[in-house]
Order: sequence, then C-alpha cells, then structure tokens
Amino acid sequence: MAEFFDALDEKHRDFIAQQPMFFVATAAEGARINLSPKGYDAFRVIAPDRAAYLDLGGSGNETHAHAIADGRITVMFCNFANPALILRIYGRAMPVLPDDAKWEELSAHFELLPGTRQIFDIAVESIQTSCGYGVPYMELKGERSTLVKYHARADADAWTEKMKGRTKSIDGLPVTPPTRYFGPDS
Repeated sequence: MAEFFDALDEKHRDFIAQQPMFFVATAAEGARINLSPKGYDAFRVIAPDRAAYLDLGGSGNETHAHAIADGRITVMFCNFANPALILRIYGRAMPVLPDDAKWEELSAHFELLPGTRQIFDIAVESIQTSCGYGVPYMELKGERSTLVKYHARADADAWTEKMKGRTKSIDGLPVTPPTRYFGPDS
C-alpha cells in the first residue's frame, strides 16, 4: 500500500542514509524522459522540505536541461535488502553551479568528489512510500571508483574546456556548463 507524506521525517532520513544508490527521473515537454542511477555518498536531506544531490560529469547533462526547462524531478530509493521498501521524493529541482550564490551553502553538505559538476537543490513537494515487494534482493559488492578516477586524472583546464562545449542536451535543450574543475586537490 502506498502512503504519501508532506515532508521528510526522521524515518525517511534513516532509510535514505542506508541506501547505496538512488535513481533520478526528469522530463521536459517534447524531450525524452531521463532516468539516471546514482551512486557514491551523493544525497542529502537538508530539511523536511529540502534535499540535494551532488552530480558528477558523465555522458550527458539531461537532468540539468530538464530542471531548467520544467523543474519536475522524482528521486527513488529502493531497498534491495530487508525491509522491502521504495521511497520516492517528488519535487522541483534547480541546478546550482560552482559560481552560483547558493554553492557555498549547498556544497558544505558534501565531500566534493573529482568531477563534481553541480548540485541539484530539490524543493520537496511530497514523499511516497510503497511496499517494494517486487524489488529483488541484491548485495552491494562496493562502489565503482571508475568515474571518480577518470575525473581525478583529468587536466583541470582541459576538463573545463570540454565542459564549456556541452551547452545542449540530447534533445537540444540548453545546458549551463560548469566553469570550475574539482579534482583530487580541490
């Protein structure tokens, strides 16, 4: 049975903190639906009505494009152990880049990883929990370090230059690229 909540409570926070991964879904009119798995220690509940996640550079930047165009976001956590549970956060997302005024306040909640591109600030509108009985049991073997290692080896100037060229989503929506590289010594 699904239950809806108006805010994130301590029980939700505890559940979220135990999950090693989450999924982010966004959409914009006329564009593909974007669904991305996320790992690392990259999600924070900041307040009962606010959450954020740290975003690393990857193959695209659809979430950013959709957040600017539409704002809607769904974040889903699944428990692959016991108890079976799915938790969805519905809200409005805003990308916060390193040069933005909110960056210092938001980034203080995270350990910035090599390749950090932006932080998504999420205004939580509602939370839904459901049984998760159809979610399989799976064991975490560990996080993949590949993405962080890739970004850690990058030349800061080359990385920044590469990001400057990424100004469109796969559907041609505008994207604001980051102007600052976060590497192992940042």
